[in-house]
Amino acid sequence: MKALRFHEYGSPDVLRYEDTARPEPAPGEVLIEVAATSFNPVDAAIRAGLLRQVFPVALPHVPGIDVAGTVVRLGAGATGRVAGDQVVGFLPMLLDGAAAEFVAVPAALLAPAPTTIPLTEAAALPATALTAWQALFEHAGLRPGQRVLVNGAGGGVGGFAVQLAKGAGAFVIATAGPRSTEAVRADGADQLVDHTVTGPAEALTEPVDVVLNLVGAPEARMAELTALTRPGGVVVSTASPAIADPARGVRALGMQLRADADQLTSLAKKVDAGELHVRVTASHPLSQAAMVHEHSAVGLISGKVVLTPTD
Repeated sequence: MKALRFHEYGSPDVLRYEDTARPEPAPGEVLIEVAATSFNPVDAAIRAGLLRQVFPVALPHVPGIDVAGTVVRLGAGATGRVAGDQVVGFLPMLLDGAAAEFVAVPAALLAPAPTTIPLTEAAALPATALTAWQALFEHAGLRPGQRVLVNGAGGGVGGFAVQLAKGAGAFVIATAGPRSTEAVRADGADQLVDHTVTGPAEALTEPVDVVLNLVGAPEARMAELTALTRPGGVVVSTASPAIADPARGVRALGMQLRADADQLTSLAKKVDAGELHVRVTASHPLSQAAMVHEHSAVGLISGKVVLTPTD
């Protein structure tokens, strides 16, 4: 089969679209024919070797932590799936990913794919939607009527976060740049802050209950986000470390994403119910993945880039 792999850490030039053996599903796994994977910034960080202490992948390594595809074969003891099922999943960081024609995946990590969007587009759902859901509802405990600031709402996680928070009955304030303003407004933001013109500290007239920070920022800017949070509130960050304020009871939490097939099933159902929109920025064949990695910022603008195994 064809797969995208890197044999050493480095720039996007280390990526090779090459022939390799098709994986065999181990006990408890299923073999998936991949419809698409998606680009996430963490893919570029792992490839560059920036996360080798946290995610020491075996080389050569196939990237791609998101998968959408069709089950073609079950390993011994695998349950809950049958051949022909269309599925989505968030894959373990240390194992070979879905940037290939086939991937072997633990069956327990998979959820039924949404049926109202193309299977290739469904690959944009798992990692980003799970991040948004867990950050808002598990980490922050967001409740109806609360005010939430999504700092960096123009990216894939931010788009889902705005939609999910709005759907939960929150008042949503979102920072975004000019390229993603219309998309974020369509996602349901109640108030938009153009970060190229002003910061949230200048734009907000009253505090928020929850801050979800999705961008790298200096310590001073992170402190400003904490100052915008009302007593007893929480700052959750997927990027720069959040800063707590114990005197006012403001908590600071770093985002730790985990696979959860039940949550992913619920998110897919929201897509089919029209309650959650999946936005794909661009689609490229795997053979062009080096270009996507080279211009990785595109993966942060108003959606996700999906990568398909066929040219």
